[in-house]
Amino acid sequence: MKYRQLTKEQFSELHKEFAEFLATQQIDAEEWKKIKEEKPSMAEEELNIFSDVVWENVLIKTEYLEHISANDINLFKCNSEDIIRIYIKLKDKNKNFLSTNDFQWFLKNPLDDRFEYFRAEKKYKKPRNTELFELIEMGSQISKGELFTAINQLIA
Repeated sequence: MKYRQLTKEQFSELHKEFAEFLATQQIDAEEWKKIKEEKPSMAEEELNIFSDVVWENVLIKTEYLEHISANDINLFKCNSEDIIRIYIKLKDKNKNFLSTNDFQWFLKNPLDDRFEYFRAEKKYKKPRNTELFELIEMGSQISKGELFTAINQLIA
């Protein structure tokens, strides 16, 4: 398995797609039920293969990731050959990026001296999608890139 198996909730949301996936292998609902009961390791393998297909399709389309914690924001622009990272450090221990009010304050005052900005680019050391998946597993969320673009324009 290249990534990780989807969660029950993710499988539930993708039940139609999973049924279509099984259909491409000539497995209908009745046959799937039989496989789950009689050949659980085969069923597990089908779930793993489907999970990898889903992850691969999601990761190929991923352009931006972001990870927001109490005192740090990591923004990533995921190009085909390299990844650009913007790191924002909150120096004010009385504020918290996870607080809606404090985050809104940050958005209105991004040049305040309570923030430090760092920007770096690096080539992928592993396959692109593997590195993006690792960032997601560490808590990054796929985003549309609005925050990355706004901050990148401010600090460029």
